[in-house]
Amino acid sequence: MVGTTEPLHRSLCSNGSLYNCNVLEEKLDELRCLVGKTDGDPLRIVSVGAGAWGSVFAALLQDTYGQFREKVQIRIWRRPGKAVDRATAENLFEVINSREDVLRRLIRRCAYLKYVEARLGDRTLLADEILKDGFCLNMIDTPLCPLKVVTNLQEAVWDADIVVNGLPSTETREVFEEIRNYWKERITVPIIISLSKGIEAALHPVPHIVTPTQMINRATGVPIENILYLGGPNIASEIYNKEYANARICGAEKWRKPLAKFLRQPHFIVWDNSDLVTHEVMGGLKNVYAIGAGMVAALTNESATSKSVYFAHCTSEMIFITHLLAEEPEKLAGPLLADTYVTLLKGRNAWYGQMLAKGELSRDMGDSITGKGMIQGVSAVGAFYELLSQSSLSVLHPHGSKPVAPVELCPLLNTLYKILITREKSTQAILQALRDETLNDPRDRIEIAQSHAFYRPSLLGKP
Repeated sequence: MVGTTEPLHRSLCSNGSLYNCNVLEEKLDELRCLVGKTDGDPLRIVSVGAGAWGSVFAALLQDTYGQFREKVQIRIWRRPGKAVDRATAENLFEVINSREDVLRRLIRRCAYLKYVEARLGDRTLLADEILKDGFCLNMIDTPLCPLKVVTNLQEAVWDADIVVNGLPSTETREVFEEIRNYWKERITVPIIISLSKGIEAALHPVPHIVTPTQMINRATGVPIENILYLGGPNIASEIYNKEYANARICGAEKWRKPLAKFLRQPHFIVWDNSDLVTHEVMGGLKNVYAIGAGMVAALTNESATSKSVYFAHCTSEMIFITHLLAEEPEKLAGPLLADTYVTLLKGRNAWYGQMLAKGELSRDMGDSITGKGMIQGVSAVGAFYELLSQSSLSVLHPHGSKPVAPVELCPLLNTLYKILITREKSTQAILQALRDETLNDPRDRIEIAQSHAFYRPSLLGKP
């Protein structure tokens, strides 16, 4: 309308719907009110870590709420200076030219020439530089929206209202210990949403699991009531491409319910749950067995029968382990199996297992892989093995009635430890474990777990 002073975001939303714009703004206003924001003071959200899931999470928020610039500020932090290698630059150039919308966007932003120069070898791109244009180094084939990138950690987090932990579990403690130094004079307590799937084993004073949310709590002093975990059966690139997905945000009721509402989108349904640590541990457990699934797939030329045999045994081990960790493990069966299923189909841990078995990757290359990021299942194998091998957690062996460490009833976990951690066996050992004539029926392991009082609350730090 001629002469209108109505803000642009009220006139046009990303999907062209004024109604949806109003709904989004109402959700944003509700969260701003809960956080205690006043007019003129934007809600500050920062994603710490720019792996695939952390980058997609920030991009989803930017796509959804970035239009309300006066009310919300969305940024992402990553370390500066990481160079993009020549092969990745060439691949990136091909991706750009295959997508007319991306190509036009870069030309309009006067950002296309640097990708041409990098393709020719005349320039070295940096990971933080391309992230500003919407390219995550671990997910080059899926262009995201442009992002506000910050490379100074203090600048990124010192006044953030919501911090999203997109770091691998192996880096979480170190980075949040640094963040603590920038929060010493804070008056308000931030909200932290952790996306990290991984665990550490601690053996003293009693064997127990340490999760990323616990690491954050101990590193920063932020109350556990303000720290949540978001996870679910999803693949980052597919979520950004609006494939239907769901997730759970777990933690204290004060924040999980409003955050579930704030994050929920038509293609990304977010439920809420109070069981923070158990869901977090399950997110790490499925990565362990995903690596083995990739090995089996590669070694058997994608044999559906062999993969199903592996699936039967790995799920029985996971069920056995959940009975040690959870008082009501049946409540975890659906989320755990769903997350395991999608990870076996397309996750980076299964891919890593395949590449090892094919000889295209070496264990000497470590667990941080160019173009994929951190393979968190490797450290999780070590953590679960170390924890479940403690004699103080012994259970009765079904044949012989003698006490054994729980890991002795998990032959696949045992084998993966010897392949990935001690490296005393080759990837072929995973098939040998499956073909062992003394291997029990997977059902036997499930029956043992269901018929014995295995629950060890101390494993999750409970009295």
